[in-house]
Amino acid sequence: MENFTMLQFFEWYYPADGSLWNHFAAEAQRLKSLGFDAVWLPPAHKGMAGDQASGYDSYDLYDLGEFDQKGSVRTKYGTKAEFLAAVKSGQEAGLNVYADVVLNHMGGADEKEVVTVREVTPDNRNEFAGEPKEIEAYTRFTFPGRQGQYSEFVWDYQCFSGVDYNASTQETAIYSIQNQYGEGWQDVLDLENGNYDYLMLSDIEFRNPAVREELKRWGEWFYETVGMDGFRLDAIKHMDPQFFNEWLDHLRGKYNKEFYTVGEYWAPYDLPSMHAYIESTGGRISLFDAPLQANFFKASKERENFDLRSIFENTLVQTHPQLAVTLVENHDTQPLQSLEQTVEQWFRPLAYALILLREAGYPCVFYTDLYGSTYTDKGNDGESHDITLEKLDKLETLLYVRKNIAYGPQTDYFESQESIGWVRSGDDEHEHSGCAVVLSIQGDNARNMQLDPQHTGKTFVDYLGHFDHEITIGEEGWAEFPVKDGSVSVWAEKV
Repeated sequence: MENFTMLQFFEWYYPADGSLWNHFAAEAQRLKSLGFDAVWLPPAHKGMAGDQASGYDSYDLYDLGEFDQKGSVRTKYGTKAEFLAAVKSGQEAGLNVYADVVLNHMGGADEKEVVTVREVTPDNRNEFAGEPKEIEAYTRFTFPGRQGQYSEFVWDYQCFSGVDYNASTQETAIYSIQNQYGEGWQDVLDLENGNYDYLMLSDIEFRNPAVREELKRWGEWFYETVGMDGFRLDAIKHMDPQFFNEWLDHLRGKYNKEFYTVGEYWAPYDLPSMHAYIESTGGRISLFDAPLQANFFKASKERENFDLRSIFENTLVQTHPQLAVTLVENHDTQPLQSLEQTVEQWFRPLAYALILLREAGYPCVFYTDLYGSTYTDKGNDGESHDITLEKLDKLETLLYVRKNIAYGPQTDYFESQESIGWVRSGDDEHEHSGCAVVLSIQGDNARNMQLDPQHTGKTFVDYLGHFDHEITIGEEGWAEFPVKDGSVSVWAEKV
């Protein structure tokens, strides 16, 4: 089994200049040569902010940069033609392409409607703060720029369970729409704020069978138009898991295709709710390992006060390795974002070693670690900040080791709070495979570890270049492998 690796090919602050699709098409062959097997692309549809929209503010799912809507034809990332060409380029290079799907909410409605709602208490959404009343809500989507092409479905208030704005009074609150499908929210597994069905904008009502059927039709159209290999699903903790069971089963059955799917159930400190989601979806959907990312963040902040032996405790890769997509960063956790939980730069090579060079998990590399990024935005303190993120110096080497060397049985040496290591003993399918990995968060250290006895007498070097000397593997595969303070070293056969 080859070591598969995914790349998130965008970041929140990527310039809104329509260049991303062409950028990916130009990079596809190089990404494959670096060791990537799959790429997750951002939402391709038109958002409510037009060519400035990230796509997470869904306006028209059928507009992939084709229609003059919301002030532009193209999206932030380019035109429909450029998107389709980029997907084709990626696949021709041997990459699987995963499309980002945002079905929790819609924004930028074309018309207002008078809607009966009940305001809810923000920190307990199950508690009504008043009697039913009428408000003007932006809930009618007619997509005049598209004029019914691909779908004539019109979204109205019956298609939504909640909104957060009363246009008649210009008041902001969380309003539960009182439609025929129930007075309250839909059943979701996340119980934060009582019920976390409502996240933002116009919240889609999945109890409406017409909505479910339209989204299945859209899924068919999307695949037949784009030909993607799988999906990344946005904000799934705010949605009824039974909807995605139905939606994925429909597409997988109709096209007899796996459609690898990973969902964003972002619960860094709530592994049990992630387990509940896996159970509710019958293992249909992999999940990003938010608890592991939180452990990386914590370790990078606490440094010598963190116990490295606990790095995998309470993580998805520990409990459900076959469904865990491991990561160091994403567009939501990067600096100045709403879920900011940025892993400190010094720890990033260690974190990548922990996801790229071990047996378990499907690692996802973040765009800025491969390309870097520079941007300005307001932080939680309200002040404007200039951010420069350097690309990770040793990342390409770690990708090489993952694709070519890090194979075979794994043995852990998690014996010290400040330093841990493991070995991969290699296999017959990959020449010169097998490696020893050592991490330290305090002081120069060394771990005495045993590779497979077949490595006895071989010469190993540090692929990351922190040490110039060579190590000769001793009897029965034993050797002492050093590592420098705050660093990671990867020892493998000199070739």
